[in-house]
Amino acid sequence: MPGWPHCGHGATTEDPVGCRGIRVPGHTACLAHLSDTGRDAYFATLSPGSDIDHRGTTFTAELLGRLLDALRDPATGRPCFGTAGFDSATFRSDVGFESVTFQKNAWFEGASFAGVAWFESTVFKGTAGFGAATFESAAWFGTTVFKGTAGFGAATFSGTAWFESTTFKGTARFEATTFKGTAGFRRTVFENVAWFEEATFEGTAGLVESTFAGTAWFEATTFRNSASFEATTFERDVCFEAAVFKGDANFARTTFKDNARFRKAAFEGNAKFEAATFESGSGFEAAVIERDAWFADTVFERSASFGPLVCAGRLVLSGAVFGGPVTLSLAAHRLECRRTRWSSTAEVRLRYATVDFSHAVFEYPLTIAAEAGPFVLPNGRPVEEHALAGAPDAAVRLASLRGVDAAHLVLADVDLSGCLFTGTVHLDQLRLEGAYSFGEVPPGTHWVRGRPVRFTPRRTLAEEHHWRARRPGAVRGWNVAVLGAGHAGPAQLAPVYRALRKAFEDGKDEPGAADFYYGEMEMRRHDASRPWSERALLAAYWAVSGYGLRAARALGWLGAAMLVTVVLLMGFGIPGDSPKQEATGTVPPGGGTVTLTIGKADPQNPTGDRFTGERFEKALNVTLNSVVFRSSGQDLTTTGTYTEMASRLVEPVLLGLAVLAVRNRVKR
Repeated sequence: MPGWPHCGHGATTEDPVGCRGIRVPGHTACLAHLSDTGRDAYFATLSPGSDIDHRGTTFTAELLGRLLDALRDPATGRPCFGTAGFDSATFRSDVGFESVTFQKNAWFEGASFAGVAWFESTVFKGTAGFGAATFESAAWFGTTVFKGTAGFGAATFSGTAWFESTTFKGTARFEATTFKGTAGFRRTVFENVAWFEEATFEGTAGLVESTFAGTAWFEATTFRNSASFEATTFERDVCFEAAVFKGDANFARTTFKDNARFRKAAFEGNAKFEAATFESGSGFEAAVIERDAWFADTVFERSASFGPLVCAGRLVLSGAVFGGPVTLSLAAHRLECRRTRWSSTAEVRLRYATVDFSHAVFEYPLTIAAEAGPFVLPNGRPVEEHALAGAPDAAVRLASLRGVDAAHLVLADVDLSGCLFTGTVHLDQLRLEGAYSFGEVPPGTHWVRGRPVRFTPRRTLAEEHHWRARRPGAVRGWNVAVLGAGHAGPAQLAPVYRALRKAFEDGKDEPGAADFYYGEMEMRRHDASRPWSERALLAAYWAVSGYGLRAARALGWLGAAMLVTVVLLMGFGIPGDSPKQEATGTVPPGGGTVTLTIGKADPQNPTGDRFTGERFEKALNVTLNSVVFRSSGQDLTTTGTYTEMASRLVEPVLLGLAVLAVRNRVKR
């Protein structure tokens, strides 16, 4: 039952109310059911600016046209209403309110528009109430001006809703509004608060190049198709908390002059914020992006934190600028920070991510660290990571540091096995903390052209993997370079290994530095631009002791040298009998002094069995004394003497290399 005296035309037992249109003053029928004479008399009472009340009335295009003509201002040619009451009215065909002026409040609460609703260039000087109104076709509010509150709460737009170049000087209320078709707010100006809480955009939502001078509320709003806020300006706070974007969300070149809150927002498509500007805080706590997130060339002027944010695809921060101290908490499949600039201290805490930091610039200390467990919100609840449920693990992998000045960089608990280091500046000042890891050589024994090849375990760089994988006859296990990794060779990799070795040495990790010394020497040995003599010397150094880092190799050569020495001494060096001293002289015939000469015969090889236990014991004694650079005092043949001399030269060196290798592995 309407809350006003209604017409009641057509009432039946099934519909005892009948027509719900309000009675025309002085009559018992509504405007739609008024007699022609009564209608003419009513219109004659109207003039521009008159108050009208036609709540619940059903309008045809002809009837509405006569009403507008009755209110038309002859001077301007524009219809002019005072207070207009169209609550629950029904407009059965296209209606044209374009260029109409509503001097006072205009009420269309619960009204129904069956055809196209034209409100272009309309001026609402008072409150415009369209709450719970239904627009079954297109609704055009282009260039309309709402000077008071504009209320579209719970309204339904079944067709296109067009608000291009519209101006809302008062509060704009679209709470729980449903836009089933395209919603166009291009170049729209909201000079006061704009409420879109719990609104639903089922079609494309375009709030492009618009301006929100007051606070904008999009809390729990649902965008079922693509949503674009490109080049829009939010001068005050904007809230998209718990908003749902089922299509792509485009905020490219958008300016957020105050706080922008996207807490718990869900992006089921791509989230695009390229070249956007966040002049104050950017809150993405517990936001989830199921595809890619683009923040390329975005400026964060004063954001103290970014995240915790979950992104199932790529999170692109390439070219972004962070103007102040910031903490980034990100769980993403891949993070790209090419040419990203940090103008103050920063901490990047990550989960699941493969990170590309090529040519990033930071003037102050920056830490990249892996987070062991899910990020925790201020309320103590962990951030849900269902979007990354298919990831193999939560490890953080660094893909590239090329072009980075690592003087202020700290890496903690990250996987560096695939990281590209060539071109990194001040790599020797890089700090590594926690459980970091590098690549490993292929395990086991491999057969190459009929000969066995085995690599001793050590940490390697990804670029060495790529270089070795390109070589003819490369064994399996060396990783092939990915697209864009380049083709670094030994000449480029030797300085990288040297710089990392120094970084480990400066960090008092001598055993860790040993692997990078080995890698440096390997690259020097394989560098074709170096003199052949240097490469030959390095090859010998590698073969004998693994560059002074492989104790087992040096001890093996030492054992072989000692065995050869023992065999040579037993066969040719130990004499058959120890020569005895003999004194010879001549006695003068007349007596006198006798002069004696004491001599000793040269040792001679035995003529019988030379490989006896006694001879082995003597040979072993000579050999062991040679190892420690001592003389045994044993009588030796000429061959044995030279053998001992060679043994005293070679074997102490091999022993020293073995000791050096052990020391390099245990030195603190």
